[in-house]
Amino acid sequence: MCRLLLVFFLTAIVLACGGEKEIVISGRTMGTTYQVKVYAGRGISAEALKEKIELRLEALNQVFSTYRPDSEISRFNRFYRTGERFAVSTDFSRVMETAARIYRLTDGRWDGTVDPLVRLWGFHDKGDRLRLPSEHEIQVQKKQIGFDSIKILPEGFLIKTKPDVTLDLASIAKGYAVDEIAILLRGEGLGRHLVEIGGEVLAAGSKPDGSRWKVGINRPEKGAALDSVYRVVALTDRAMATSGDYRNFFVREGIVYTHVIDPRTGYPVQTGVVSASVTADTCAFADGLATALMVLAPEQGIELVDRLAGVECVLVVREAGGFSDRTSSGFPPS
Repeated sequence: MCRLLLVFFLTAIVLACGGEKEIVISGRTMGTTYQVKVYAGRGISAEALKEKIELRLEALNQVFSTYRPDSEISRFNRFYRTGERFAVSTDFSRVMETAARIYRLTDGRWDGTVDPLVRLWGFHDKGDRLRLPSEHEIQVQKKQIGFDSIKILPEGFLIKTKPDVTLDLASIAKGYAVDEIAILLRGEGLGRHLVEIGGEVLAAGSKPDGSRWKVGINRPEKGAALDSVYRVVALTDRAMATSGDYRNFFVREGIVYTHVIDPRTGYPVQTGVVSASVTADTCAFADGLATALMVLAPEQGIELVDRLAGVECVLVVREAGGFSDRTSSGFPPS
């Protein structure tokens, strides 16, 4: 997922702030960047805190990176023996449980096995798409798709019922990593913090002046600067994630084909939703649901979110002459 949320801090610094000091830590992880902002007592070392953060992020990369051949998810993807149990870590199990919930809630609009179709449409490659896949090619790849062909056992095992099914959990894993860094910070006694990875955020507590953290949603236009703000959302003790289709797409004969693929049809979505932002208790859930809302029609997405306790969303819909917002009943005002 592209960086579609704008967090209003940019550098790695330590500043005095009343009785606390403001620590800002940044770096790279999961193919993107991360930034962490905390308010801490004088005894907290920024260097030591960054080391702990990066150790945890490295451990999560080793679980979820599909670019590392020795990662846990890569080993699972190469595991072809149907019916046999594949042992997974606690992190893997937790993300799969969240994934299964989103899969069920959205009737399969989110599907962590859709990557073969994404590759078929050329969205893993840079540059111009030379041709559209044929219906036959799409149907062949669809045979590899199906999150429900993976059984999740409570003892920490997965079982494939389809040998060639593979997982890509990128649309949830970054959100999960945000949650895990927030847990780490709370364990260090740091209750005021903002964690951001690749645009997915979790805001805990408030600023020293009592105000809420402010996060901007990127303007959903091709070529919009990364600091171009469409809407600002104030958060306290909430996570927020955004998915969008306006940075990764191509056009053929006047038709826009986005990187968001409907797993049920095998084709890029045509819902008109260009951006979906979700607030929830956990960033993992917000991250996955934001992706699913790109596949649902706007009315279906709002109806779903309004049924979920503690979850809100804003959808930006492309219309003639511009955009319109569709919000759930309790989405926080700007």
